[in-house]
Amino acid sequence: MKGIMIQGTASDVGKSFIVTVLCRILANEGIKVAPFKSQNMSNNSTFTPDGKEICIAQAIQAEAARIKPTEWMNPILLKPRPNQESEVVFLGEQIDIISGKAYRESFYEKAIAVIETSLARLENEFETVVIEGAGSPVEINLKNREIVNMKVAELADVPVILITDIDRGGAFASIVGTLELLEPKERERVVGVIINKFHGDVGLFQDGIKWLEAKTGIPVLGVLPYVENHMIDVEDSLSSSRISSQTAGHKEDRNTKLDEVASQMKSLLRWDVIKEIIDNWGIKK
Repeated sequence: MKGIMIQGTASDVGKSFIVTVLCRILANEGIKVAPFKSQNMSNNSTFTPDGKEICIAQAIQAEAARIKPTEWMNPILLKPRPNQESEVVFLGEQIDIISGKAYRESFYEKAIAVIETSLARLENEFETVVIEGAGSPVEINLKNREIVNMKVAELADVPVILITDIDRGGAFASIVGTLELLEPKERERVVGVIINKFHGDVGLFQDGIKWLEAKTGIPVLGVLPYVENHMIDVEDSLSSSRISSQTAGHKEDRNTKLDEVASQMKSLLRWDVIKEIIDNWGIKK
């Protein structure tokens, strides 16, 4: 598949935001692009034009890509309920209410199958797919049956950009620690790092960039500022945020904001490198 996957060192580091930005940048360059997130855990949902329920983040990402959202962009949605249970929305339809343990034990093979089908549909219909991970790719207790991070990158056979949130502190340790805990084949997929939610003068951070690149051997592809009121919903239920009035605002206003933010972020990314990665990953392999 021609595409890129955005994974993070933790929840709420800005994966949804960056996927949305990349979708708008690519769409503005005339590329037929689609977002994808295999599984979301969130009560922040909406409906596609066909009446299928998906996470609102993927609907906004589809809007950023200038396309209509479909259930194939978010095939699994888990809506948390009391008593450690979740409502399972599968391809836009509620199919069960189940505990987390039972879900992991009974839905894994079914989840992998629908993820593969969804990726194939998107690959057939679009030129590029921008894939969003969930949480961290190195939750060791969950890795053997995970369906949201490196397993998806493997199924799609795409490179990975790792995102960290410098606003919360510990960004260097988060990046180095995440890379250290990845298996060698997984680490080979990580082609770059993006520092997100930066405050202050980036010029004063150049020594940090040089240290990180020397330590990991992986290029820093951008240092992005903390952006308030960006009209892009949070990525999952673990975030302390909720849908803002900006997210629910008029589509015209949101599109104007998306263009402004995408233009700003593009100027701060090593966009030529990112584009080359997307275009040539399969060829280089």
